[in-house]
Amino acid sequence: MFENEKTWAKFVENNNTDEFHKRFDSAVEQVRKDFGKNYPMIIGGKEIFSNDQFQVHSPADKNLVLASFPLASKEDTLHAIETAKDAFYKWSLVPYQKRVQIFREVADLFSQEKFQLAAIMSFENGKNRLEAIGDLDESIDFMRFYAEQLEVNQGFAKETQSANKNEKTSSVLKPYGVWGIISPFNFPSAISIGMSAGALITGNTVVLKPSSDSPISAFKFVEAIYHKLAPSVINFVPGAGGVVGRTILESPMVDGIAFTGSKEVGISGFNMFVGKTPRPFISEMGGKNPAIITKTADLEKASDGVMRAAFGYSGQKCSACSRVYVQKDVANQFMEKLVTKTKALKIGKPWERDSFVSPVINQSAMKKFQNAAEVAKKDGKILCGGSVLSDTSFKDGNFVEPTIVAGLPKDHELIREELFIPFLCVQEFDSIDDAISEANKSNYGLTAGLFSQDKSEIEKFFDRIEAGVTYLNRSASATTGAMVGAQPFVGWKDSGISGKGAGGAYYLLQFMREQTQTRCE
Repeated sequence: MFENEKTWAKFVENNNTDEFHKRFDSAVEQVRKDFGKNYPMIIGGKEIFSNDQFQVHSPADKNLVLASFPLASKEDTLHAIETAKDAFYKWSLVPYQKRVQIFREVADLFSQEKFQLAAIMSFENGKNRLEAIGDLDESIDFMRFYAEQLEVNQGFAKETQSANKNEKTSSVLKPYGVWGIISPFNFPSAISIGMSAGALITGNTVVLKPSSDSPISAFKFVEAIYHKLAPSVINFVPGAGGVVGRTILESPMVDGIAFTGSKEVGISGFNMFVGKTPRPFISEMGGKNPAIITKTADLEKASDGVMRAAFGYSGQKCSACSRVYVQKDVANQFMEKLVTKTKALKIGKPWERDSFVSPVINQSAMKKFQNAAEVAKKDGKILCGGSVLSDTSFKDGNFVEPTIVAGLPKDHELIREELFIPFLCVQEFDSIDDAISEANKSNYGLTAGLFSQDKSEIEKFFDRIEAGVTYLNRSASATTGAMVGAQPFVGWKDSGISGKGAGGAYYLLQFMREQTQTRCE
């Protein structure tokens, strides 16, 4: 029976959090030994090194060179696609029980090594230790949950009603072929593994392009699994999106795409990929996620939930809360609590024990933050934050202050556009109908939260809110933290294309197509 990994929660339940931190600190010292290492591409079951490389630096300390990776060319990418195509038929015939076994073995390996893998991530993309261990937990959960789904559904093959006495009929879901997997920096283990696992466990082959900001975590997955597969079943091709990503999207030999990233890149990639031939394109493309606080809300829980959702991993989650609508009756009280709690957050190196606020990922994100802060000062009122941190302890990293802004016009660009930085816009409302209407005006529809004790408000929220993942009175986080198996992660509107959630019962179906088989006696 599937169970979530929930590492931190188990240490808390056992009153043993000191041991958690001791193990993480030990892992930090261990992974430092590999800094500067050269990593390969993996194509056709072979590790391929190159002199044409790019370096991976830590966003928390840009002086740290974590790794060097090959800068894959168009030719490298085409070679990976061709070998994946050649490997597809044999892999598709491997019994589903064997595929299930492989993923359970890799999940167990990741469970044993999760502290080291999480420590790598803290350096690589700047997640604090709880966020990083949560990313690894989700990776493990995806592998185990999808293995169980395939097993429970017996490989998605079943007999159907026979139309005639002399016929036996069945419905079989079969894999498509080669899948291009294009993964983001913010969940470099969980999302790359979740999308790759969905394709591989259902019998497809994979060409994986990781984010150039965080390729080490994705490599660790490929390194762990490719020896267990036939050569070419999974191929790892790091490099520039304009080269590797574009080559995957333009190739007629790629049968499906699983993508997580920005709306602009996702829509462009979708149009490029399906322009000539109808093919599946699974995407999750961000959000502008609202939380609604009514006058009946528990304001302690509401301020905790919003603060954690807005500033966990510095707002660099597709599900991060970036808009708050608070009823006028309690606006001052709520904002006082939220601002006080936000100002108390510790900003620091993510691998350090008590750090909460992470660095933003790169210079582009820093620039976006600076631009947003300048606009907010001009068009609204910054209640806290708004500055880049540049003193001695922060000067070598991409650190910015968690920022809360009020007083912007309802249709302002900062309220409409996804920023992917620790930047929260607050608006006031009169009635729940107004709040839901404003929340739904966004083109995005990923996550949304409500804090209320009024049953009629609660029913209106769930009936009318246009979002795929919704939460009520969730102090742990108003809009983030979906758990595999419990809360399928699905975007509506511009937040996604398929309408089926990762970590849910319908996710694997997207990687297969149905064949009806009729046998006459």
